[in-house]
Amino acid sequence: MAANDVLRAGRPGTAASRGPAPRPRRQYLGRRLTHHLILIIISLAFLAPFLVMITTAFKTSGDIFRVPPRLLPDRWVLGNFSEAVHAMPFLRYLANTVLLVVLNVAGTLISCPLVAYGLAKLHWRGRSPVFGTVLATMMLPAQVTFIPLYLLWDRLGAVGTLWPLIIPAFFGSPFYIFLLRQFFTGIPDSLREAGLIDGASELRVYLQLILPQAKAAIATVAVFQFVATWTDFLLPLIYLNSQENYTLSIGLYNFFGEHGVAWGPLMAACMIFTIPALVIFMVAQRYFIQGISVTGMK
Repeated sequence: MAANDVLRAGRPGTAASRGPAPRPRRQYLGRRLTHHLILIIISLAFLAPFLVMITTAFKTSGDIFRVPPRLLPDRWVLGNFSEAVHAMPFLRYLANTVLLVVLNVAGTLISCPLVAYGLAKLHWRGRSPVFGTVLATMMLPAQVTFIPLYLLWDRLGAVGTLWPLIIPAFFGSPFYIFLLRQFFTGIPDSLREAGLIDGASELRVYLQLILPQAKAAIATVAVFQFVATWTDFLLPLIYLNSQENYTLSIGLYNFFGEHGVAWGPLMAACMIFTIPALVIFMVAQRYFIQGISVTGMK
């Protein structure tokens, strides 16, 4: 009997061989609840400015300057939106902004995947030093190049036009090249080799075999570039000096006067300015998250 008990105790699946008992369900639920509470608090901290912007856009001047302040207005008004649209050439600024966004996104999607493909899949002498140089430019603060670039565009006679805000996108961005290159390295080389064996050119392999596999990463780059161009304030402020070429981000300055700030119309304009970026993010959210997660694991 003693020998049988010893053998039974050592068999897999018996109580003696299963190890320590699992954690109590109550402790597990408590940890999950704590994690969710922390995430909710962090989310509320990020949402608070956005909620203040929305509610202020519907407030009257009396509600905005009430002491003590209140989040929700006593009376919801829509006049701030009408004033925001008529306080500046809204349609003109919107057209300029849309033009910049379309051309910048197009230029980025033309240049960056092509360079990333060359650095990831093509074998040529000097590839590693070139990729290292691309990475090194990411460490250079943009403020360092403002004066040299401004002098260059000024000598070309492009200051005051939209060209300094459009042309650089067609020469690639180091961050986007790095992001796409990390994605392309995860695509099997056998796919490219099979296309070449079947007689396809390198360009056809890139367009018909590689790019369709990189939809998530390309969508991520497109969203990044859209938001960066749509919300850009500094570069239009530096290069544009004519009201005909102003963007919406520059137009928000019209609400800052010598005797104060028109907070109601300003918040209404900010709300109109923010909605397109939110819509684009929500539409491309699935590709955006997939592209970030996949490129982050390479």
